[in-house]
Amino acid sequence: MSDKIKLLDWARRIQAISQTGLEFANNEYDIERNKKLEKIAAEIISENSNLNTSELLNIFSNQKGYATPKVDVRTAIVKVDKILLVKEISDGKWAMPGGWADVGDVPSEAAIREAKEESGFDVEIIKVVGVYDANRNSGELELFHAVKIVYLCKIIAGKPTPSFETPEVSFFDLNNLPPLSENRTNPRHIEHIKAHLSNPIQSTFFD
Repeated sequence: MSDKIKLLDWARRIQAISQTGLEFANNEYDIERNKKLEKIAAEIISENSNLNTSELLNIFSNQKGYATPKVDVRTAIVKVDKILLVKEISDGKWAMPGGWADVGDVPSEAAIREAKEESGFDVEIIKVVGVYDANRNSGELELFHAVKIVYLCKIIAGKPTPSFETPEVSFFDLNNLPPLSENRTNPRHIEHIKAHLSNPIQSTFFD
C-alpha cells in the first residue's frame, strides 16, 4: 500500500469516527471535538485528491448516523465465455454493470435493477461469486468504505442499451479484456468468475 493510499485510508477512518461521534455527542464539547476530526479528515483527503476541503465537508455533512460501509453490487453477465462490460463515463474504463445499493434495497434486487439501467438487459441471478472489501486490490480508494457483492447472472431479456453513465455496452472474451475500472471491477473478480464458470459447485469467495 502506497503512502498516499495509507493517508487516505487513515483519513477515511477519522471521518467515520467523527461521524459516529457526532451521532452520539451529547454536549457542545463533544460536537466541537468531532467537528475538528471531520475537518482534519477533509484536509488530508483534499491534499491527496482533486476535491477541496469545502466540498468534502459538504459531503461529510450529509452522512448521518453510525458510520458503516456502503454496499456496491455488480453483475457478472456471462454468455459463452464472454462477459458483459459497460464503459464508465467517469474514467473511460470498463466494469461489470452495477452501483450503490439504495436504502431499503434487497442487494440482489439492486443488482438486477443496476444491470437493466446500465446495460439494457434483464437478468436472473444464479449465485453469489464473492463478497469483497471494495478497495482490496484496486490500487485506489473510494471516498467511503464499501463492501462489494458480485453476482453471477444470466440474460433473460433485453438488448444492449447504453445509459448516460455508461455510454458503451459490449461483450468481451474473459481472457482478453479492455482496461478495467478497478474500483468497480478488478482482475481478482474476473478470476473468481472464471472459477465459478469452470466449477458449478465452487463456493463463494470472500474477504
